[in-house]
Amino acid sequence: MIGGSWLRAAGGGAGGIRRRIAILGCILGGAAALGGEGTPPKRSAALLQRGKATYAIFCVACHGERGAGDGSVAPTLNPKPRNFATERFKQGAAVGQIFETLGKGVPGTAMVKFTNLSDEERWALAWYVLELKQGKPGP
Repeated sequence: MIGGSWLRAAGGGAGGIRRRIAILGCILGGAAALGGEGTPPKRSAALLQRGKATYAIFCVACHGERGAGDGSVAPTLNPKPRNFATERFKQGAAVGQIFETLGKGVPGTAMVKFTNLSDEERWALAWYVLELKQGKPGP
């Protein structure tokens, strides 16, 4: 919490309210620019390629090359990894929800939180997972 000092510094009246709104907008806008949340980057071939490369490193062992949940370690996991094309995404299937899942993991499963990935890598991976969900092999 920032505290009340910024409210007092902004002053009262209509002008003070506008200043408070402007200050709050700067604070919130700055936080969104620094964090990974907010508006996802536009889907592009370059972004999908980066997502595919990240997927090959961190996801293929569990989810398999095409996201069918048939990776080399899948038989040893309980519950089994999700088949992106046929199974429901527990935490949502929108790109922003997949991005969040990559950052938080899925409790009770082998799906860990990927805190080692940058926001850019997580967005790219989220877009690539959506491609696999739609049955597309990616770039």
